[in-house]
Amino acid sequence: MAGTLCSIESSPTRRPPGRDDRSNRSLNAEWVEITNDSRRAVNLDGWTLADEDGHTYTFDHYRLNGRATVRVHTGIGRDNRTDLYQDRRAYVWDNHSDTATLRNHRDRFVDEVSWGYDRDHRGDDRRHRGDHRGDGWRHGGDHRH
Repeated sequence: MAGTLCSIESSPTRRPPGRDDRSNRSLNAEWVEITNDSRRAVNLDGWTLADEDGHTYTFDHYRLNGRATVRVHTGIGRDNRTDLYQDRRAYVWDNHSDTATLRNHRDRFVDEVSWGYDRDHRGDDRRHRGDHRGDGWRHGGDHRH
């Protein structure tokens, strides 16, 4: 059986400088991408995506195809294969620093990405955590689940 790998591939887009008007368009410009790097589809039903303040989005009846990415937007919209919507009326992700954490349906850690805390050698202020707590998930590489 091929391994399954889901990861948070990018931190949320930063809202453009200026007024945060809480318009749906502005809310949907804030998003996180989840990528399945394996060849097999992953059933994300019951998985969660959360920020440091405990705002949590729960995936409902969603299957992420192999080698596919889904963008999870903050605002209101119609879910489809490549875009999901949290249907919120307020921003979730902090522009200055935050952490997006992905957990599976058993509440096991899958991946997380943080931004705004420190800069790596490229000047990128995001960081991935790679320990994945021995639950069969790893960021990068091939593995079995």
